[in-house]
Amino acid sequence: MTKKNPEYDFKWCPGCGDFGVRRALELAMINRMEETGLPMENNVVVAGIGCSGNMVHLLDGDQPYGIHGIHGRSLPIALGVKMAQPSLNVVVVAGDGDFLSIGAEHIGPQAARNLNICAVIMDNGVYGLTKGQSSPTTLEGAVTSSTPFGKLETKTYPLELYLTLGVTFIASGFSGQPRPLAQLIQQGMDHPGFSIVHIQSPCTVYNDTFIELKGDIKNGIQPTLWDIPEDHDTSDREAAHALLQQGGVPVGVIYHDTDRPSLDHSIEETWEKAKPKNIEQLMGAFEF
Repeated sequence: MTKKNPEYDFKWCPGCGDFGVRRALELAMINRMEETGLPMENNVVVAGIGCSGNMVHLLDGDQPYGIHGIHGRSLPIALGVKMAQPSLNVVVVAGDGDFLSIGAEHIGPQAARNLNICAVIMDNGVYGLTKGQSSPTTLEGAVTSSTPFGKLETKTYPLELYLTLGVTFIASGFSGQPRPLAQLIQQGMDHPGFSIVHIQSPCTVYNDTFIELKGDIKNGIQPTLWDIPEDHDTSDREAAHALLQQGGVPVGVIYHDTDRPSLDHSIEETWEKAKPKNIEQLMGAFEF
């Protein structure tokens, strides 16, 4: 799928929704580079494991820094990168299996800290890389390779989870709309705090939901995708909660809290309070 790393055998299946996400992410980083004047190397893409993780190896054009980490630990790695170099634009790319199962324990702490990164989540409702096992966003009762008699657990609703945990920028998108999706991702990168752009990215082999999402009016299939109204107040948490009760898949910005300080801003304020001690003060601490 790429000439940049011919020694690797990383592949996405034809028609995979992640191609649209890749294009959107590239457009968002290019637009950010043009608007800020910062080089592409100011961006760092941190990936977990799964089809989504191959994003690090399949980006074209000018390259950001990339880290292909371990399963479910993209957020701790991103935290380390951001703490070491706060000026970097850190983007996490992950899938529903990677981010919402083994990685779910890290969402709450980063939301509480308001870590200044953008997480781009590709949700296909299965573990696509490992042959279609059920994931947290697989429907209850679904028959998959790991649930031959039906999935026992209820489905996780990520957007409600993010809102409950206190993520300060939440957007929902669709991989089949790369240019509008690029705008959502760029908004997430520009937000000073913890941003999550959750994307429906159908798996063409194990869970092809493209027609369900887009609809087929001629055959009586109504789309589950719907645009968030322009008059939706993204700063209103209750309005965001009410919007998520409408069903289907909303497309656009769901919630945007601009009042909470980001973690790096809070750390700077703490440094101002924690003035370094001089030699006399340090030596005096040893006197009894």
